[in-house]
Amino acid sequence: MAQFEVIMPKMGESIEEATITKWFVKVGDKVVEDDVLLEIATDKVDSEIPSPVEGVIAKLLYQQDEVVPVGSVIAIINLDGEAVETPAKETPAAKTEPEPVAEEKPHVEESVSPAPAAPVSSSGRFYSPLVRKIASEEKISQSELDAIPGSGKDGRVQKQDILAYLETKKTSKQSVTATPATPQVQSSAPASQPAEKPAPPMSVSGGDEIVQMDRMRKIIAEHMIKSKQVSAHVTNMLEADVTDVVNWRNKIKDEFQKREGEKITFLPIFLEAIIKALKDYPMINSSVDGDKIIIKKRINLGIAVALPGFNLIVPVIKNADNLNLAGLTRELNRLANAARSNKLKPDEIQDGTFTITNFGSFGNTIGTPIINQPQVAIIAIGSIEKKPAVLETPQGDVIAIRHKMFLSITYDHRIIDGSLGGMFLRKVADYIEAFDTSRTI
Repeated sequence: MAQFEVIMPKMGESIEEATITKWFVKVGDKVVEDDVLLEIATDKVDSEIPSPVEGVIAKLLYQQDEVVPVGSVIAIINLDGEAVETPAKETPAAKTEPEPVAEEKPHVEESVSPAPAAPVSSSGRFYSPLVRKIASEEKISQSELDAIPGSGKDGRVQKQDILAYLETKKTSKQSVTATPATPQVQSSAPASQPAEKPAPPMSVSGGDEIVQMDRMRKIIAEHMIKSKQVSAHVTNMLEADVTDVVNWRNKIKDEFQKREGEKITFLPIFLEAIIKALKDYPMINSSVDGDKIIIKKRINLGIAVALPGFNLIVPVIKNADNLNLAGLTRELNRLANAARSNKLKPDEIQDGTFTITNFGSFGNTIGTPIINQPQVAIIAIGSIEKKPAVLETPQGDVIAIRHKMFLSITYDHRIIDGSLGGMFLRKVADYIEAFDTSRTI
């Protein structure tokens, strides 16, 4: 009987596991090539996995909501059209784990190291193979692992949760070692359990509606809090004159859309100016690793995109400095459309080096964005408004109606001081205000 094994695909370089959010087939269903078999979730992206072959579903080895390591067999398809019944309630996680657990027990019991975390704890909490491996290597006990807050579905601990816990634990230990502490201080704030501010008490009245955060909102919330904890946030603002940009775009937009089949907004023009300024000030296009600064050679622009359910996602224009204005427009539109239709690939939200958020699309004039870690700066673009402004002319100063727009940049004060942050923002505005209105696209 010819069979085909469907493998959990590797959706990106740093993706080690994925959650099955929905099966679209069951055992005995006939499928043809490219029929959707299941939907999986990695980080913020949900992806549909099609069938690579035609046949009949013989086995489904994992259930909905299970976390599966990449490369694992998740389903079997009979190529000759015959269905094979699956034994009741298989435990696929056991297939991916090595059998000789009993042989390891004597070694663990003789050592001081805690036992490896179980796939499911006594509390019923599930741990993926990757999380269990990290816990074992870092000698994290089961009780300690059970206490780590999880950002996954139903509070499940994911890779970033345990790594963040280890970093916090390491920092706490260093601070205790560096500063002589009294026994009372050591006992009140042990290194393994860093003190946290208690959440304020919540009062709920009869008319209040309680809404459970979805998976994406939990990830966004954790990412934002972590960013404020990691970086020293400072925001600078200025107002730029974008009259020439507005007039030029209004002049060419209809012709461009007719020729290219794409709408050109103001954002690609601003991206072009930001790219030029990043080349002038490469420190803004960097990340921090401990006491090291990593200056990125590639300029990968993350663009914050609002989603229909009031969530947001940040697809990335890779090597944006290699694209001209038309190329930036096409790639920006493609990624925005893919984001809103839930068709982004995991690689398309990774490896950003600098982020842009456009408050102006909602009619907001100014804002103070939060840095998208591990980057060190983010720029916000406000709405364009007509305002009276003083212009210098050979005949003297005059008041004229101009198109004005606020730009704001939030940067990490650990490595970017006010002078650098201010000069970068001013340079972006200078490139915008010096826009060549005679150019063609």
